[in-house]
Amino acid sequence: MNPLNSPLEVGIRALVLLSETFPRRLDVAQLVYLDHAMLHSGDLDHGPVSLHPDLPAGPGELGMRRRLIEQGLMVLLRAGLVDMAATDDGFMYGATEEAASFLHVLESPYVGQLTERADWLTSTYMHEGTDVREGMKQITQRWSGRLAAGNPHLGEGGVL
Repeated sequence: MNPLNSPLEVGIRALVLLSETFPRRLDVAQLVYLDHAMLHSGDLDHGPVSLHPDLPAGPGELGMRRRLIEQGLMVLLRAGLVDMAATDDGFMYGATEEAASFLHVLESPYVGQLTERADWLTSTYMHEGTDVREGMKQITQRWSGRLAAGNPHLGEGGVL
């Protein structure tokens, strides 16, 4: 089994985000956007250096991320580090009181870098009124531009 993007790793990343936004709750779509932005923060305006490199399959990465986030949340729910609430806006996830203590025990430099970027994201996009989805829209537009540049027929109504 590949340890990269395993339910445990993705769960830890979601836990970092939910701990930074505590007591606020997030839905899966918000976690997908924030997880991507946390790993590829250099793609956002004035963001810190990205933790993960850009991949040629960047656009497909977002499609896979939702399923991975959901699997990671299941791990966290079973461990009692996250809880879920049904609201008028759908299922919302939040860190439990034990989440911060659990993350504090992890001494990995990677977790520290995730926490720094999650702190930057929440202060930049969640407390200043900016929507992280707008930042993600910029990223996907950049991907579209790269794809169109690599295939001149896309801009002319051509079909792949």
